[in-house]
Amino acid sequence: MYSDVSIAGDPLALPHLLPPVPQHPSTVAEFAGLARAIAADRGRWAPLVGYDATTRWYARLQTGPGYEVWLLSWLPGQGSGLHDHGPSSGVLTVLRGELREKVRGAGGEAVRTLRLGDQRAFAPGYVHEVVNDALEPAVSLHVYFPGLTEMTPHTCTPAAGALGGRPAGAAAPQPAR
Repeated sequence: MYSDVSIAGDPLALPHLLPPVPQHPSTVAEFAGLARAIAADRGRWAPLVGYDATTRWYARLQTGPGYEVWLLSWLPGQGSGLHDHGPSSGVLTVLRGELREKVRGAGGEAVRTLRLGDQRAFAPGYVHEVVNDALEPAVSLHVYFPGLTEMTPHTCTPAAGALGGRPAGAAAPQPAR
């Protein structure tokens, strides 16, 4: 006669019965790869996309240890406003259409058109604005690590002596006396 132990093996050695632990991204390159893999699986994200005429539409698509994946849609004219992502780094990937990204930093201002498949990786302190200036809707995928806990809006004018702008509501620097 057989017992559960003889069939399953040593109950103290259960790891062979458990599913493998999934590997999760831990580097920027791996997060970019995760975004590319999700982008390639159109059947996973395309049926979920919604559009909202009054604001950008968004939905959390996936979470993992310390990260989140968000799906966003952009109708023509919709934009994010100038902002940063607090302590989060991220990867933005264009899934449909095109977006314009304006970046402000110590080196000045840069404007890029992001097209289907383009990716942008960024670190904490990255100040940018994303806008759909095209005539067609756009869809983007955003991976944040750690998960997004804040999105600080910034003014459109840079602080004195800096090109990065300042958080909205922050007092303007006072001239030295």
